Amino acid sequence: MADPSLTSPSGTPLRSPSSSVTLSFPFLSERSRVWEEGKEQPLPRDLPSPLPTKRTRTYSATVRAHSGPVFKGVCKNFSRSQGHGFIQPSHGGEDIFVHISDIEGEYVPVEGDEVTYKVCRVPPKNLKVQAVEVKITHLKPGTKHETWSGQIISS
Repeated sequence: MADPSLTSPSGTPLRSPSSSVTLSFPFLSERSRVWEEGKEQPLPRDLPSPLPTKRTRTYSATVRAHSGPVFKGVCKNFSRSQGHGFIQPSHGGEDIFVHISDIEGEYVPVEGDEVTYKVCRVPPKNLKVQAVEVKITHLKPGTKHETWSGQIISS
C-alpha cells in the first residue's frame, strides 16, 4: 500500500501502480557480437589532444615555463589553418613544436621570421618540449604578413 502522506508537487496523493512494471532496455554485453558491430570508432577530432595548449596547461607547468630562459630561433613553418608550426632553434638541435595559442603579438608567423620563445615539457613522459610565449622579434623582409584579424601587410 502507498503511504497516504506522500503527495506530488501538485498536491495529488501518490500511489503504487496496480500491476507490476518491468522495464527492458536493450543492454548489450561487452563481448557480444552486436556490441562490436554497433560500436562506432572514435574520429580523430573526438580524441583528446596529447599536447597541452595555453588553455589546458597546468599552473605549475606555466610557472616553470615562465621562469625558464628565453631562446632564439627562426620560424620553420606555421599553418594557421592547422593551428601549429615548428621553430628551428638558433643553437641547433631538433625543431620545436609551437601551438597557435602560444604565439603572442599581432602577426601570424611565416617561414623565416625571427622569434624568441621559452620551452615547456610535453606530458606524459616529458621527453619533448614545445615552444611557449613565442614573440616575433624580426619580420622576414619581402614577405607578406597577416594579422590575426586577417589584414595583410607587406614587410
